[in-house]
Amino acid sequence: MKKLTLLLILLAGLSSCWPKAFMNPMDVSMPENWKKFYITPLELSAATAPSNYPANLAEAMRSGIQNNTRLKLVSTLDDPETLKISGIISGYNTSPIAIQQGDLAAKNRLTVSVNFTILTPTKGLEKMEFTSSRFADYESNEQLVDVETRLLESINQQVVQDVVNKLLSNW
Repeated sequence: MKKLTLLLILLAGLSSCWPKAFMNPMDVSMPENWKKFYITPLELSAATAPSNYPANLAEAMRSGIQNNTRLKLVSTLDDPETLKISGIISGYNTSPIAIQQGDLAAKNRLTVSVNFTILTPTKGLEKMEFTSSRFADYESNEQLVDVETRLLESINQQVVQDVVNKLLSNW
C-alpha cells in the first residue's frame, strides 16, 4: 500500500512539472496571438495543371492546418489578428526518371511547385515567403490521367505538411 501511495505522489509531482510542450505539441512555437487563419483562393500559373487543382489544394490546406495546429479557419479577413495564406501554383511537370537500356524510362515523376506567402499579425504584419516543391512517381506504363488523382493526393499531403511546419517553426 505504501508503494502505491508513493507511486501516486511521484506521478502527481512529475505531471505538475511536465513541460507544456509535451502536453500540447501544437502550441510549441506559434505566437499566442495567432488564433485564426484565412486561405485566399490559390492562383494557377502552371499551364499544364488541372483547372480544379487550386481548389483541391486549398481544401487540403484548410483541413491540414485545422487538424494539425490550434488555428481556426475564418471565412473573411475582417480581423487584423488573422493569418493570411496565399499561394501561386507555379510548376506542374512530368519528367522521366530511372532511365533503362534503350533510353526508356521505368518511371515518371510528377512535380508540383507552389510559392506561398504568409502574412502574420506578429509585430505588425510579418511576411514569410517560401516555395514547396514536391513530387510523386508513377510507372511509365501508366498514363498520367489514370493516376493523377492519387499522385496529387500524395503531393498535397506533402505540401500541406510543409505549410504546417512553416507555421509551427520558430518565427
